[in-house]
Amino acid sequence: MENYTMEGRTYRYYGQEAPLYPFGYGLSYSTFQYRELVLSPSALPICANLSVSVVLENTGQQDGEEVVQLYLRWEHSSVPVPRWQLVAFRRAAVPAGRETKLFFQVVAEQRAIWAQDWHLEPGTFTLFAGGQQPGQQLRVPSEVLSARFTVTGTAQPLRGC
Repeated sequence: MENYTMEGRTYRYYGQEAPLYPFGYGLSYSTFQYRELVLSPSALPICANLSVSVVLENTGQQDGEEVVQLYLRWEHSSVPVPRWQLVAFRRAAVPAGRETKLFFQVVAEQRAIWAQDWHLEPGTFTLFAGGQQPGQQLRVPSEVLSARFTVTGTAQPLRGC
């Protein structure tokens, strides 16, 4: 195999066609609301990690578990990249009527792109947090929050960090 781009071979590269059962697909006995998505810092150096927090509230009548998913989207890159990439997820048990604040780290390696070698590029990125993929259509209401951040500096190989 010589073509490692995976274009047209995985759900991440299908263009506008959504997968039948995307990651995180399923039902819950409760409902959840996301709010207060905070990225820190909102502008970071090329090799820095991003801290993320989000508040998850169980708005239903039953105790429940939610799989909180974080996806990253490159706004502009020098090579083809997925529409979005799963960079973190965590199962959170939240009692009915309660809320919890979840913390994540998105490390620099998760922003790396392949172009004959792994390297990092500056630019604008969007981070999505929610109980499903961005743009996913479900029968059960679920929301996905988004926030932008920028990476500053010059492009460099990942091993240089």
